[in-house]
Amino acid sequence: MSEQTIALVTGANKGIGYEIAAGLGALGWRIGVGARDQQRRDTAVEKLRAAGTDAFGVPLDVADDASVAAAAELIRDRVGGLDVLVNNAAITGDMPQTPTTVDPATVRGVVETNVIGVIRVTNAMLPMLRGSASPRIVNMSSSVGSLTLHTTPGIDMGSLPTAYLASKTFLNAVTVQYAKELSDTGILINSGCPGYTATDLNGFQGVRTPHQGAAIAIHLATLPDDGPTGGFFNDGGTVPW
Repeated sequence: MSEQTIALVTGANKGIGYEIAAGLGALGWRIGVGARDQQRRDTAVEKLRAAGTDAFGVPLDVADDASVAAAAELIRDRVGGLDVLVNNAAITGDMPQTPTTVDPATVRGVVETNVIGVIRVTNAMLPMLRGSASPRIVNMSSSVGSLTLHTTPGIDMGSLPTAYLASKTFLNAVTVQYAKELSDTGILINSGCPGYTATDLNGFQGVRTPHQGAAIAIHLATLPDDGPTGGFFNDGGTVPW
């Protein structure tokens, strides 16, 4: 590998993912723009390059084994390795999603992308990450997955989609288990919450911009070697589990 830091950001063609790619690219990193849609992926790469980022497209459907395997092979062949993985791709699933009305197929689909997709991509990229001097994995989660916040008297998190909420709780649990298994490897893996960010995921109802939402991922992707692992963070610090 070259001395240039190489990162892959999934779901990087728009919203928070794009801003993560832009923010890491501004550091002089080479960025793999992971996305399913070719047109949106190509457009994002062109826009990033126009802004000075060394970006390249990575065809990637996190819910498809063959697509993920091909993405790992592309990165290995094109740039020779990987230093940072940001698992950003996610879906909300069909509505409504109250526990009594949600279609089990919706839950299955959301978990397939938001949790199993993260496992699939992470495991495919791990051989390259193990070869990095300072490997980092960032799982984009959400405070809506915090069981502590949901069960604390006086905290009202509003009406939330059950499948999406549960997928983020599940993702946080997976993050902790990865951190335990990889504790002696130098790989730091953490969950990050972008806050209530206006994206197409929530119908642009959030109060934060995608640029603001990307900040926590950029922070966790650039942690020093003695930084935390197995944690859950937002811009304000630690988020309770």
